[in-house]
Amino acid sequence: MDFVQIQNDHVDEVMHYYNNNWKVLRIEAIEKGYIDSFQILENVYSEEAPFHLILITTYKNKMQFDHREKHFRELIDAKGPLNLLNNKKPAEFRKILFGTDAKHLN
Repeated sequence: MDFVQIQNDHVDEVMHYYNNNWKVLRIEAIEKGYIDSFQILENVYSEEAPFHLILITTYKNKMQFDHREKHFRELIDAKGPLNLLNNKKPAEFRKILFGTDAKHLN
């Protein structure tokens, strides 16, 4: 899971970035059996929860999880350059506040 803060009110850039890069890669990853599912959740920004989005990628088993970096590198290399809305780079419009590789308890 990644907790994402939108920077400088660049909502359009963030949504374009995640819908045309992050989401595209995860759809391909599901088709190839690299991941089980994914979600983009919107959060109500507050002082207690200072982020706008939660990105979740789930894995069916330990093998998918253990190969995640290799598999996403393969997909990223095949996809090519980032699809951006304008000339702004990701660091200008979003900040990942916290990321974690949480595991199922069962």
